[in-house]
Amino acid sequence: MFKKILIANRGEIAVRVAQTARKMGVKTVAVYSEADASAPHVKACDEAVLIGPAAAAESYLRAEKIIDACNRTGAEAVHPGYGFLSENAEFADALDKAGIVFIGPTAKTIRAMGSKSAAKDLMEAAGVPTTPGYQGEDQSVKTFKREAARIGYPVLLKATAGGGGKGMRMVEREDDLEDALKSAQREAKSAFGDDRFLIEKYIARARHVEVQIFGDGAGNVVHLFERDCSVQRRHQKVIEEAPAPAMPAKIRKKLLQAGVDAGKAVDYRGAGTVEFLYDGGDNVYFMEMNTRLQVEHPVSEMITGLDFVEWQLRIAAGEGLPLPQEEIKENGWAFEARLYAENPAQNFAPSIGTLTTLRLPEAGARIDSGVAEGQDITPYYDPMIAKIITHGATRDAALAQLRAALSETRVAGLETNAAFLHAIASHDTFIKGDVSTRLIDDHADALHGKEPAGLKVWAAALIELHTRARKGGRDPWDAAVGFRLNRPPRAVYWITLNDKPALATLHGENDHIAVAIEPNAGAAARRAGDESNANVEFSFRSEALGDGAYALRVNDEQIVAHVARHLSGLRVWIGAAHWDVALPDPLAGVSAHHSSEGTLTAPMPGVVTILSAKPGDAVDAGAPLLIMEAMKMEHAVKAPFDGVIKAYKFKPGDQVKDGDLLVEFEETV
Repeated sequence: MFKKILIANRGEIAVRVAQTARKMGVKTVAVYSEADASAPHVKACDEAVLIGPAAAAESYLRAEKIIDACNRTGAEAVHPGYGFLSENAEFADALDKAGIVFIGPTAKTIRAMGSKSAAKDLMEAAGVPTTPGYQGEDQSVKTFKREAARIGYPVLLKATAGGGGKGMRMVEREDDLEDALKSAQREAKSAFGDDRFLIEKYIARARHVEVQIFGDGAGNVVHLFERDCSVQRRHQKVIEEAPAPAMPAKIRKKLLQAGVDAGKAVDYRGAGTVEFLYDGGDNVYFMEMNTRLQVEHPVSEMITGLDFVEWQLRIAAGEGLPLPQEEIKENGWAFEARLYAENPAQNFAPSIGTLTTLRLPEAGARIDSGVAEGQDITPYYDPMIAKIITHGATRDAALAQLRAALSETRVAGLETNAAFLHAIASHDTFIKGDVSTRLIDDHADALHGKEPAGLKVWAAALIELHTRARKGGRDPWDAAVGFRLNRPPRAVYWITLNDKPALATLHGENDHIAVAIEPNAGAAARRAGDESNANVEFSFRSEALGDGAYALRVNDEQIVAHVARHLSGLRVWIGAAHWDVALPDPLAGVSAHHSSEGTLTAPMPGVVTILSAKPGDAVDAGAPLLIMEAMKMEHAVKAPFDGVIKAYKFKPGDQVKDGDLLVEFEETV
């Protein structure tokens, strides 16, 4: 076994590898960028080496810096994690030349599977079933249109070097194919340095299933059962489970055998995942092989009771497969939910900021996380915060555990998909195991819906403000707590009601607090000239439970709410749902709190890639004005209303900051 390994990655996978290596008595070396100096993976390792600035292209993707770190620290092997250099054949070759072991498959295998088109040819030769499509060298739009017509719409465009849903587009008609291909090619070129594509038949209600395999590099390959990863948004996985639900025994047998055959076709070494589409009938089709450990591997670990990182290390050290196929047993069911810093209400756009609050479940779930409270989520890396993994004797038991864990998850300082994940795990279709890659699109309204903020939310926010004011931590505008002889205690707080400043007055003590909220109160209302909204009056009782939690009885309804600071206001959680309560500056006026749905400013740091029109053009509401790239994905900035472009403030290739004005735009009267 190795004495010391270097982990050429960051985040939760780097933490996980460090934990397993420590159990095995293996020393670990972390590499980190300037943005990750205080990250958990740095603290989890025995040594750490700075390898460059925040941008991955200048740090985690620099093979020579990784090799130099190995030479400086005496690391004998490199664990690549996933992403970055994990499927880079040139990196594997460079390590071999330097006498350093790559903990993964051979460079030859990576090359064979790195191109989706070449991999598909290889699988067809090995008798593994593949999806109807075209993977030829001719990359012209004319050829793609011809092949799409032959295959039949809808079709799926896939980057041959792609992964993680990037560089992938579903096209329903010929008129859309050229634009979709060009957009996908730009995204693929940026993400993978390769803009070659293949085209396949799009199976509308397919299931995405995959087989976990391990090989010893000498022709011996075993499977560790299958996973279902059908629940996806923007072609990226959201919730995974093992085993796959409602799969006939004969299809499962066929699937597992196809996975093993795929591994044997390339003399596979180490951990790999063979991905398939299942049409819900009698067919499974090979999609691709990921020559690395997958993000979702914990669900397979939970049902087998095995540590896949340990298997990787033992195989790379020449010890062979730890177990034969007949000794690998399956036990129960497992789920994994990916907690991302993203905004589901804004087409899952990544969210950046500081994790001012991070509360993850402490019991009933396994948590794999590579971030900590107080850490920044930056635009430089994948926005994953944590993986929440549960296991139970049955699917229902494991799923109930997942819902409970998501109800205990609280993040403030930025947006996350926690409530969205809970909505999926609570939806009848998902509970029945009727999963497909269309599940999120088919049930979008139900999954994105949320009750408006009401009395319970205001009661929780106000008692938190009241508690802070009593402790002396108030801002002058947060509260005006008055003492009056022979009168009940009274306090006044500014909050936001219907997106406008309002004055909330509290009378009484915790065992009975009466609330009156006056919308558009004071100077702000006079300036706005709007006194139309009626007052809101209610009463509640409260008991502080600690850490921002309160037991509340609001108009005879008993609830538990959690409250934390969020940006310049408060975030209130009741169960898995959350609401944000703004705390306005009463002197700023109503206009200061207005925001347009169609912003013309950069939603996050990134690079302008395309100007979709030119100054002087008249465009309709919703028309794209420019395309920018951030967090390895393209984002369209669209016209908020009908209008005329006055001027662009940046040109293609320019770096922009969060909040930069991108376009001067004048509304058409």
